[in-house]
Amino acid sequence: MAEALANHPAIAAGKFRAFSAGSHPRGTVDPLAIKLLEWHHISTAGLHSKSWDEFDTPDAPHMHFIFTVCDQAAAEPCPVWPGRPMTAHWGVPDPASCTTSYHERIRAFRNAFLVLRRRIELFASLPMDKVTRLALQERLEAIGRSSAIDD
Repeated sequence: MAEALANHPAIAAGKFRAFSAGSHPRGTVDPLAIKLLEWHHISTAGLHSKSWDEFDTPDAPHMHFIFTVCDQAAAEPCPVWPGRPMTAHWGVPDPASCTTSYHERIRAFRNAFLVLRRRIELFASLPMDKVTRLALQERLEAIGRSSAIDD
């Protein structure tokens, strides 16, 4: 969801190109994630489950920012990315791990969607060319601590 949200013109205004990957991809994008994005008229074209290994090759895109979003990712060792991208942990409970009722699963996906959307909107609004690297790092970490839509 984060990749699709960050690449949606109305959310990030084309300020960057986002990619999503994980340490243990499931092999498919959860159908509820696709459905939720489609409900919000956000393109799902080209979305697929992928490993972060795809971005550790010589022809991979250069990363300027790396955000971990899975709650478990905070405890996982992450690769060392070339070019020293800025990193921050934006932990969100994994909605795919919700195994109760269909309605609870929808609620979990909606909550993750809303938190991610808000954080990406905040990120896209940062005056990156006007703040120091340290100030930018502090703002990225503060965004990761925000949880509600009204933060």
